[in-house]
Amino acid sequence: MVAGRRCSYACAMATSALPVTIGAALRRWREHRSLSQLALANRAAVSTRHLSFVENGRSRPTSKMILRLAEVLEVPMGEQNHLLLAGGFAPLHPAHSIDDPELSAVMSGVRSLIDAHAPYPALLLDDSWDIIDANHAIDALLAGCDPLLLEPPINVIRLALHPLGLSARIRNLGQWRAHLIHQLRQRIRSTGGDHKLEALLAEVEGYPNRGEPAGEPQGPVVLLELDSDGGPLRFFSVASRIVGPADVTVDSLHLETFLPADASTRASLSGGSDPSV
Repeated sequence: MVAGRRCSYACAMATSALPVTIGAALRRWREHRSLSQLALANRAAVSTRHLSFVENGRSRPTSKMILRLAEVLEVPMGEQNHLLLAGGFAPLHPAHSIDDPELSAVMSGVRSLIDAHAPYPALLLDDSWDIIDANHAIDALLAGCDPLLLEPPINVIRLALHPLGLSARIRNLGQWRAHLIHQLRQRIRSTGGDHKLEALLAEVEGYPNRGEPAGEPQGPVVLLELDSDGGPLRFFSVASRIVGPADVTVDSLHLETFLPADASTRASLSGGSDPSV
């Protein structure tokens, strides 16, 4: 079971190669956000001339200015550390490992939430969609997947769309595929073009999708519809993040919970009775 391998999952945090100069790094982020020097300077309350000097290496920014620009550019916490290093400063944000005692209270609390979500599936994922933890109910989603895809670290996007993964059981594969790829593209944008995520996108876009069109959701949300031995299962998912993270690792985590979208799915996972009653 997935939940029984908690300590074996690798938390593969996305990193990018350090740019040669802080100016080049800031320029890359500005261009990635499709901002002109004037627009960024106005939002960060600095002069366009000074920003230009920073980007071309004629001026060295302070750590305070680097962080101000990073905030305006919505640079993730881990990448802010990279910018500070490129500027010759020490990283600001700690980055403890998942098993570090410093994170024990946070991880214990999150794992309690995962377990409490049973009999419905719940997963703790990193920013690359690798599984950090999951409850026992996730087994309902993993049935029939190739064992090689279940070797840690398990990537849920690869698992869902790979021909030997869940895709053979997904009744609305075209729609779910479009949904996952859209999320992946959004994450690539927010991370400034993370190479690991870009490689994952190229990989999954090459998978066959049985020629099914994406189509429009038949309801208020996109559903995951799965074939199972007990009949079709229909879920909607809720993603949540920890508010106010002060650690790079904590900032990278999000909780993905699946909830039954109909009475038959609820009954199937709860042993024939509605657990909310």
